Amino acid sequence: MAPVHLQGGDGHAGMRRAVIVTGGSRGLGFAIAKRLAQQGDALALCGRDVEKLRSATDELRGECGAEVYGETLDVADGDIEGFIERSADALGGVHGLVLCAGGASGGGLTASTPQDWRRTYELNVGHPSRALRSCLPYFGVSGGAVVLVSSISGWKPAPPAQYAAAKAAQLSLAATWARELGQYSVRINALSPGSMLVPGGTWDRLRVAAPEAYAGFQQEFPARELVEVDEVAATARFLLSEEARGINGANIPADRAQNAPTAFGY
Repeated sequence: MAPVHLQGGDGHAGMRRAVIVTGGSRGLGFAIAKRLAQQGDALALCGRDVEKLRSATDELRGECGAEVYGETLDVADGDIEGFIERSADALGGVHGLVLCAGGASGGGLTASTPQDWRRTYELNVGHPSRALRSCLPYFGVSGGAVVLVSSISGWKPAPPAQYAAAKAAQLSLAATWARELGQYSVRINALSPGSMLVPGGTWDRLRVAAPEAYAGFQQEFPARELVEVDEVAATARFLLSEEARGINGANIPADRAQNAPTAFGY
């Protein structure tokens, strides 16, 4: 997919913290981007849908006065290295990285193909490794903070197996990269959301279309309430902040103590 450049803002990226968010055009990625924009950070976002990306960047500029750079990109097979380079150039460097793009391809074991497994791996393991490797030269002597968005499925596994395994791998990546990159003052933590109530998302649609089924699903939560996307976004913002400097290599659940999920999706 060809890049679509959506640069804007006041051009003074050097006066602000610059954060790259993959999968930042909708859902949790956009909620995180908005939290960061509200505190004055300059942002670079990527997403697969050009109209959603354009809407997201316009909203961040209009409501938050943020400087935003965006490209359409499929992180599984697109030029993520080029996106990082162009983002760093547009924002005057990189101080933070949020690896939010992810997902699963295919169904259960008999309903998925080797190609589904490879794409799921690239979405959740390949894309973070490529993006972080590309960011390292731009972090500079002060280092950087990284949030790798995993899932409850990474430590309370549920089908499909390719998704659960990839999310579990992300927890290992955060822990091992923290030890490897700590010498460069790079912090990285995994953030594991539970099933989130995203407006227009899977569980929101279930809530409207099948209230009884949704009420049954709520039983997975001790308080009978799903975690909200803004709550998870607030946790990501904290992990990127200086207040969280003592947290490195950790898996931070944000799931309201949800039991093991019964199906994929958050």
